[in-house]
Parts: sequence; C-alpha cells; structure tokens
Amino acid sequence: MSVPLQLLPSASHARGKRSLVTCRLKCGDACLGPECNQSANPTFRSIADAVLSRRSALGLGVAGALAIAVAPALGGPRGAAAAAAGSSTMPFEPIAPVPVSVDAMTVPTGYRWVPVIRWGDPVLPGAPVFDAEAQTAEAQARQFGYNNDYTDVIPDASGLTGVLVANHEYCNEQLMFPPTTDPDRLAEQSRIMKMAQGMSVVEVERDAVGSPWRPVIGPRSRRVTVETELELTGPAAGGALLRTASDPSGRVVLGTLGNCAGGTTPWGTVLSGEENFNSYFRTPTATPATARYGLADRPTSTRWELEDPRFLGTDGHENEPNRFGYIVEIDPQDPTAPAMKHTAMGRFKHEGANVRIGEDGRVVAYMGDDERGDYLYKFVSKHRFNPGSGPGARKQNKKLLTEGDLFVARFTGDSPAGEIDGSGALPSDGAFDGVGQWVPLTLGGRSMVPGMTIEEVLVHTRLAADRVNPTKMDRPEDVEPHPTTGRVYVALTNNSNRGTRHALDEANPRTANRDGHVIELTETQGASGTAFAWSILLLCGDPSSPATYFAGYPKELVSPISCPDNVAFDSEGNLWISTDGQPGTLGLNDGLFKVALEGAERGRVEQFLAVPRDAETCGPIIHDRERTVFVAVQHPGEDGTWGAQRSLFPDYGATGPGTFAGPRPSVVQVLPA
Repeated sequence: MSVPLQLLPSASHARGKRSLVTCRLKCGDACLGPECNQSANPTFRSIADAVLSRRSALGLGVAGALAIAVAPALGGPRGAAAAAAGSSTMPFEPIAPVPVSVDAMTVPTGYRWVPVIRWGDPVLPGAPVFDAEAQTAEAQARQFGYNNDYTDVIPDASGLTGVLVANHEYCNEQLMFPPTTDPDRLAEQSRIMKMAQGMSVVEVERDAVGSPWRPVIGPRSRRVTVETELELTGPAAGGALLRTASDPSGRVVLGTLGNCAGGTTPWGTVLSGEENFNSYFRTPTATPATARYGLADRPTSTRWELEDPRFLGTDGHENEPNRFGYIVEIDPQDPTAPAMKHTAMGRFKHEGANVRIGEDGRVVAYMGDDERGDYLYKFVSKHRFNPGSGPGARKQNKKLLTEGDLFVARFTGDSPAGEIDGSGALPSDGAFDGVGQWVPLTLGGRSMVPGMTIEEVLVHTRLAADRVNPTKMDRPEDVEPHPTTGRVYVALTNNSNRGTRHALDEANPRTANRDGHVIELTETQGASGTAFAWSILLLCGDPSSPATYFAGYPKELVSPISCPDNVAFDSEGNLWISTDGQPGTLGLNDGLFKVALEGAERGRVEQFLAVPRDAETCGPIIHDRERTVFVAVQHPGEDGTWGAQRSLFPDYGATGPGTFAGPRPSVVQVLPA
C-alpha cells in the first residue's frame, strides 16, 4: 500500500469541523500546532483606544458622518444598491439543504450544471488523454491540476473567447493513485503531486453569450507548478532571509504552494494566496518563527524532502520556507511574463487578496491570515493606479503591489462590560459593532515595529503583528470590498478555540465558534485611511439556534449556513458566500448562498447550490446578467480511498477516454436549463 496518512485526533476534530483527511492534507493539522495564535495580545476590554460606537455614530456621531461623507466617493450611495435589491437578474427558488450522504451537484429548479474543466483535462499542447491508472508527472504538467480553489473566467472583448484562471491548493493522494509499495512508483506519485499543484491558465471559448464555456488549447494556456520560476519583489527580495544555496540572489523561487483564494485586479492580473505552505517542509531547526508558522521536524505527506533538498531545510536551504506564504500575481494574458511573489504584502497563511482603487488613486488590498486567532491585514500601494488602457498603463499597474504600506486590524467595541457571554446573544442595544484602527507594520519603506527590520517584518509578519496588539480573529478567510458601496466583507470561518485559547470579544463573540460569522467593515477615512467602523452582518449556523443572527432578518425565512469561506458579488450588489465545513457542523453538504445587503431583505440568506459529498465550495463567480454562476468543487469524496471511493463527481458513471471511476475536482458552470 502507499504510505498511509497519519490521522491524529484533536479537539477540533472531535467537535466536528473538517474531516481528518482535510485537516492533515490542507492545513497540516494546524489546530494541533504552535502556529495557532496563542500570543497574549489584548482583546477589546483591555485595548486602551478611545471608544466610539457605530451605533451612536448613526445618531450623527463623527464616524457616521465620515462614513456618509465618503460613500459617494466609494462608488455610489447605498440608495442605488437598495433600489436594485428588489429586482433580480438571476431569479431562483432556494434549494433545500442537502444531507452529507448525497453525492450529487444540486442546483435550483430551472438550472443545470456542466463541468467546464476537470482534473487531468488537457491544458497545454501534447497533453495525453487523462488516465488515472497510468498518470505521470510529465502528463500532469500539461494537464489541469488538482483541488481547484480560486477561479475566475475573464472574457475577451468578443465575449466568446477568454481565459479561465484557477488555483490548485493541494492533493488527495489516496484518491488519485492505486495503492502501491513500489518505491519507484511512490517517487513518481510524489513528482505528480508537484505538477498537480500551483495554478492553471486555460483558454476557453463558447458558442454564444450565456452558453457553456469549454477549454481549448491556445497560446495563453499555461501551468505554474512547484518547479516553475517565480520572481520575488519588494523590500525583502534579495535579503538575507530569502537567500538559499539554490538561489544565492534571494530573488527567484521555484514554485508556488497552498494556493487558496485570490482576486482579479483592475488591470487584469490574478492574485493567488499561498496559504498552508508549512506542511510541505521538514524543518529540523526550531525557532520562534518556525513555530509561529507551523514548521516542524516531521515527515511530510508529499515526501518531497526525500528527493528535493529544498524541502528538507538543511545544507543551505534553511530559508526555503521563508520564500512561501506570499501573494502571487500572474498575468493570464502573457504566458511569457513571470509570476511574482510580493513581499511588500507580507508573509502569512494568505487566504487571498482583493483589490480596490482608493479615493486618492492608490491601490488597497485586503487579506486574511487563515488560522484560528490570526489577523486581518490591509496593503496600500505607494504609487497610484493608471486608468489608461494602453500597454504602458498596464505595465505600470503591474508594479503597484511591489511597494507600499502594510497594516493589521485592531477592532474596538462598545458593549457594556459583561454583555459578551459567549452565547452569541446580542447585547442589550441589539448589535455587535464598533470602530477599529489599521495599525501600521510598515510605512514609507520603513519598519514600524520596534526591534525588527523591514525585511524581518515582511518575512516574519506574524511575529511582527503579534507585537502591535491587533485583534485575534476567528479564521479570517476571504476579504472583499463591495464593488459599489466600498464596504468590506470579512468571512470568518470558525474557531473552536474561541473562549479558551482566544478570549471572547465583540468582533468574535461566540464561545467555540463552530459556525463562523461575517463582518461588514466601512472605511471612515477612505480606503487608504487608518480608521474604520464595523458591524456583524451574520452569525452563521442553524437558524433555530439562539446563537445565530442574520442582520435582523427573520430567522425562519433563511437557509441554514455554516463556515463562510469565499465571497463574491453580483451586479445588483448582493453578497454570495461559499462554505467550507457544513458536513461537520450542520450535517449538510457545503454550498453557495446569496445574501441581500440592502433594504427590507437585508440579511436574507438563500441557498443556490450544494456541492457533492465531502466537497468544499470554492471560487464563486457570479455572472448574473448572463444567469450564470461558476464554482470550483474541491476535494469531492475526500474521506474515501482509491478502492472505496465516496464520490463519482463529475462523471457519474460515464465511460470512455478521459473518464475515471472516482472523483475529479472540477470547475462547474451553472446556467439555465
């Protein structure tokens, strides 16, 4: 048999979050490790900030006045979005929640789903027909990778051609390969997993606007794998902490890992967050930095350290882990342009990054560090966005993320002492809300953290942030600004340590927060400013539970939702949320949900689709004017094995070349039937 997964019990597993397999392969059992933030940073009650509540601000306080003043500059008043909320370009009847035993893609009546591209489908010329029983590293390097996460479909001007960009976060070896004890075959499987991760750029075409997209092999098609060269940019590039025996310059990295969520920039590039990179390295030397990032002296599930010294961390490769954990930027229109890792945006377990143009023309990117008890970050570029459409403007804009200022968030609330009891019940005035501050880690190319150089801040960002007392959050994942109002939505997936390792506070008010929540944040000094107001939009979970809240909307009228992960918006300003963890919290398959943000419907949650058994919903794209939605279906049937598959998604019994009697992570398009 192949090398077995060593699945260890943990408190979070016992409480029914992700499966054991997901915890080991996706995040390296981070809940068991020292990287789970145990710093002594204060929470709301001990932060010596001036308290200014958003509630009193709504009664003509300073923060409210500022928020109203900047709203038009952020893209339009709330009234415009509210007027549109009553209509819908994509009507649907919410589906009923789907039990965890169901291996099916479930969509509303009147809609159908089609796979756009699956693991193993050809991307580059010369890619062979997929054959899971005879897969090779050479074949996989030319095929669509495994466990697709962030996805975007970017049409060309014609609307009939375009590119699809997808992240490939990690591999499920026990589903991908037949069992073997042959050392040569095990080594080849290890090499295949190198080629199955990273990113894919795929040319796509369709017959008419609104019809299904299909992949084609074209000049822009591209694979970025664990062996592809990427450029390091920014203040830490070339520094001592990033130099290795393989790259004494400290400026060229082989590969990108743990590619989770991301974003598409206004200049047309795609950002990818390197998240759980630590579990790919065996790190013999323990330091405060290695502990804080979860690096340890233990065998990896990929076994790369047995063949590639980069992943062993000795003999000149000690800094190799420092070269992962960044935001990657790739140009999907230019396959010759190297992908870049931006050190100016900090190093942590990036869920992703989403960009807006501030009122002053500077670019602002929001980022979450996806670990229980870690932080929310913001990057503000040094230079301003060039709105021109020519190649010169695009070239200039592609440098915007290489220089700028990095901030971490500190939240402050105003509920009377003792009202945060851990139950999720609202304070007596009916809301969890308050204000906050973006605390600088770097400004003007200088470190703002005493005792740390700018290189140290950007490479050991978690340690730097620990020193400035930000607020520990419940796994901040996707963070996206609204396209018209400018309000920012923060998905906080869950935190079983809340109330024990991590004290309760108003932004994270539930003990053992198993279902997660969503925060709505308003920049009160403009996007590049340092002050914000916030409120909790959703406390997720079973609507019948008193510990849930849906922006005041009647609970009996909402779909149950748990573990919010990725978010997106439609043309009418509605929020769409994909989930990761409902099988362990609600006993339901994960899904995609629409949430109204304005007017009488604000807080109404409606489930649009459910993914198959054991799968996670990722990378939602809402093209509602075409009545089309895309999702990346990640790790379907993850709790199975090669000989006992739990899912047949997406082929479901089809036969012939390129099919597989087991699950294949895929990008799916949902469109009218």
